[in-house]
Amino acid sequence: MSGLVGKLDPRRIQWGSTWNTFASRVLRTKPVESMLDSAMSGTSSHGTRLARVLSTVDLVSLGVGSCVGTGMYVVSGLVAKEMAGPGVIVSFIIAAVASILSGVCYAEFGVRVPKTTGSAYTYSYVTVGECVAFFIGWNLILEYLIGTAAGAISNFMITHIGTLNGLGKGEQSYPDLLALLIALLVTVIVALGVKNSVGFNNVLNVINLIVWVFMMIAGLFFVNGENWDEGRFLPFGWSGVMQGAATCFYAFIGFDIIATTGEEAKSPNTSIPYAITASLITCLTAYVSVSVILTLMVPYNEIDADAPLMEMFAMHGCMFAKYIVAVGSIAGLTVSLLGSLFPMPRVIYAMAGDGLLFKFLAHVSSYTETPAVACVVSGFLAALLSLLVSLRDLIEMMSIGTLLAYTLVSADQLIQRATFHGFVNFLSEEQNNKRKEGVLAECEKDACSPTSEADEYGGPPTNTCGAKNLPSLGDNEMLIGKPDKNAYTASHPNYGTVDMTTGIEAEESEGGMSRRLKKLIGPRYYTLRIRLGLPGKMDRPTPATGKTVTVCVLLLFIFIFAFCSFIIFGASSIGEGRWWALLLLIFLIIVIALLVVIILQQPENPKRLPYMAPCVPFVPASAMLVNIYLMLKLSAITWIRFSIWCLVGVLIYFGYGMWNSTLEITARENEVHASTYQRYDQGVDEGFCGFDDDFYPPTTDSWGAPEAGSGLTPPPQAKPESEGISSKGGGRTVANHGLAEEDPMDF
Repeated sequence: MSGLVGKLDPRRIQWGSTWNTFASRVLRTKPVESMLDSAMSGTSSHGTRLARVLSTVDLVSLGVGSCVGTGMYVVSGLVAKEMAGPGVIVSFIIAAVASILSGVCYAEFGVRVPKTTGSAYTYSYVTVGECVAFFIGWNLILEYLIGTAAGAISNFMITHIGTLNGLGKGEQSYPDLLALLIALLVTVIVALGVKNSVGFNNVLNVINLIVWVFMMIAGLFFVNGENWDEGRFLPFGWSGVMQGAATCFYAFIGFDIIATTGEEAKSPNTSIPYAITASLITCLTAYVSVSVILTLMVPYNEIDADAPLMEMFAMHGCMFAKYIVAVGSIAGLTVSLLGSLFPMPRVIYAMAGDGLLFKFLAHVSSYTETPAVACVVSGFLAALLSLLVSLRDLIEMMSIGTLLAYTLVSADQLIQRATFHGFVNFLSEEQNNKRKEGVLAECEKDACSPTSEADEYGGPPTNTCGAKNLPSLGDNEMLIGKPDKNAYTASHPNYGTVDMTTGIEAEESEGGMSRRLKKLIGPRYYTLRIRLGLPGKMDRPTPATGKTVTVCVLLLFIFIFAFCSFIIFGASSIGEGRWWALLLLIFLIIVIALLVVIILQQPENPKRLPYMAPCVPFVPASAMLVNIYLMLKLSAITWIRFSIWCLVGVLIYFGYGMWNSTLEITARENEVHASTYQRYDQGVDEGFCGFDDDFYPPTTDSWGAPEAGSGLTPPPQAKPESEGISSKGGGRTVANHGLAEEDPMDF
């Protein structure tokens, strides 16, 4: 009993080892190479093929449809009437810029990570670790779940269609059977396959486009410039414009649906970044144009906040136009509902495929080539939520998960740019073959050219081998001319050099922004780089610089959170000009700026991708600032409900996901194999022991001692008269400071 108590004594537990094991589990990252293999073979991590049928136009249609319905038909009128007046136009532009900051980070990850079915979940898994990725995915599920349920019971549906109980505007009745039926109908469409889903989405978007064109043309006959007279364009001032921008930002949420189609897009490396950018610009165009027509047709204080675009024609007696707009409204809100439900099963499928959720959720139907089980489960939960929960309660939790995902993707962007990692092929097979065939020719061509690094900082030109930055090729590899890529990368660890052509591409790797800046300021560009401590083009990330960036990003998140909290909750103290408030504000700004500069000074991964976010680290840091600010503007009850949902996620992850993760299973298998090999090696060592006289018979070589035993066992040492080596009987007697001190096996 005392022995058992002793073993359970906390002082005897190896806390350091336990903590290291725990940390290694929650922080383990998924190799990008494993997803690359899946993407190249056309299969998922669990061997099931998804249909690659989505073109770039389809992706743009998905992104536009998920955003434009609610933003155009609801948000524009609400912000114009209650917050910004005609200044809603400026609010939408500011919100679009803030959304594009996150959008470009998503776009680069769409190229950098081949398999993007899990959107921000997958991006976090390959960058910051499994635990963070799980909670990002878990909260994305919540976001899409709420978006689907809220779309099914939207204000417009209640106002103009009612419920099956016959209740109209302003009344509530639960259960809401109409919302249940709408959610189930969209679930069936999504479950029937990606072709059917996208086809349905495209039809509704075409209807929406026709109605938008009609509104632009018909509205020109009723515009009144006096609605924009002096003092009426910004009736609530710039504070109202900024408040409206925070609300308008939610009209752009939904473009991340594009990031969940990596396994179903025909060319994800090029389609995803283009589709994200194009969808955001399209939405901005629609919002601004509609806001212009709305505020010119109707004075801002007379706008109907519930159905602004329909009522603006009704106020001018044009009833047929009202009903045309009503058709577009139904189409727009329905496609927004589809945009919320479409990505949800794909995130669930990605998490289940990685073992973090139950495996049966990763089943893919061979008939529809979609994650059918995840579609049915997610659609049923959304329908149940829409049946029982009020719209007001759902709206309060609408965006916190997406904003958190946007924040983490921006942070991941900073870390990924400065992290060393191995070979990842982002080129097509044909391009890669051409690149490999030409690498030695390029090496011979540029082998002894003046090094541009000396010129870069104004130093004298020096003739050095331009190929010194290429990976080190052995003699045999140089003779062969086309070394095997996999064998090469296995035998030549590369930190930051992700392709054999990295050195050749070093001159080309300079980003477009750097080239434009160089042309703008001329020779002072290099002086500025030196003064700011920026890395040279040939500098490569190392484990130390990667760790520095990771720590700085973590601190940046903390200080931005503190800065936004102080701006929101300490606004009165700042407004009153209290010295301590101003001092704290200046301190936070300086620390944030210093962290950004430190990140800027670290070398980046030199690999050039088909699309790369500009102005890193400023764009991701700005995106983090905007997203954290908007998160803190949400109500306290939203944070409480969010915490409860996260608590449920904690139970699932630590109770199931951590132990059934594919990375955990792989680690266990590797441990078993390693222990098996170790036992085998021990048996070999014992069987072939160097002191086995049967295997090593006595010898009479010049290094042996025949009168003492085998040639591998040194003779008993006699006390020599003097130090050194004396000859006797053809053998050797080794003195204390002679060869007797050496291991016999060395001979």
